[in-house]
Amino acid sequence: MTDGPYTEEEVEAAIAVLTEPGRLDAAQNTVATAAPSLQRILNQALEDSDWFGQAHKDSVRRALESADQDAAVRTLLAEETRVVMLIGVAVGLELAHVLEDQRKA
Repeated sequence: MTDGPYTEEEVEAAIAVLTEPGRLDAAQNTVATAAPSLQRILNQALEDSDWFGQAHKDSVRRALESADQDAAVRTLLAEETRVVMLIGVAVGLELAHVLEDQRKA
């Protein structure tokens, strides 16, 4: 595995490979097996970033007090989902690097 930065073309080509039918089956099985450990890592990342700190509490309060509460809560949940997914991707990328390094050792 090489260190980035990757070109836009390299990323697009890799995404095309990932969208092939069945391509993610092995990865999904790996994640399902490792889910408890990965959950701990994700929880730690959220804790380290103070994700559920005062800023998050203020965002929840503002959403609940919004004139359009339904839209504000949906937007907040969508933003939270995106952030957690990005953290998950970062953990997955680093896991891939560590696994590759272990194979080389």
